[in-house]
Amino acid sequence: MQVHDVTAKGKKYPDRKRVGRGPGSGTGKTAGRGHKGQRARSGDNSRPGFEGGQMPLYRKVPKRGFTNARFKKHYTLVNVDLLAAFEEGAVVGLGDVLDKGLSRRTGEMLKVLGQGEISRKLTVRAHKFSASAKAKIEAAGGTAEVVE
Repeated sequence: MQVHDVTAKGKKYPDRKRVGRGPGSGTGKTAGRGHKGQRARSGDNSRPGFEGGQMPLYRKVPKRGFTNARFKKHYTLVNVDLLAAFEEGAVVGLGDVLDKGLSRRTGEMLKVLGQGEISRKLTVRAHKFSASAKAKIEAAGGTAEVVE
């Protein structure tokens, strides 16, 4: 096998569709816009969900009930085994966890979960602890402080 045998299949950037360039192109005459109507005219830029003046679906569907989505609390989750990244006797908070990149989800509050084991003595300051996480931190000689 040679280097020239390893080539990408197809084009990296396909040719753009040139509309309105005669009957042989397949997109001549009406240029893919159909015949007449609002969408065939120049300057058409109706908003998403617009149905030509008909009552749109999002207005027909009833809005019922209460949603708590606006008031939901977002937590940065980290398991106990990941706290081994910190040295013995360290004070661990939300900022420290984010600086080390131990969690992808970045909420404004920290919650420590109990998966895995920990052997280092740490002071962990979080907004919430699972019962197993708190027990494991204290069993290793550390402290679990709840931040308000």
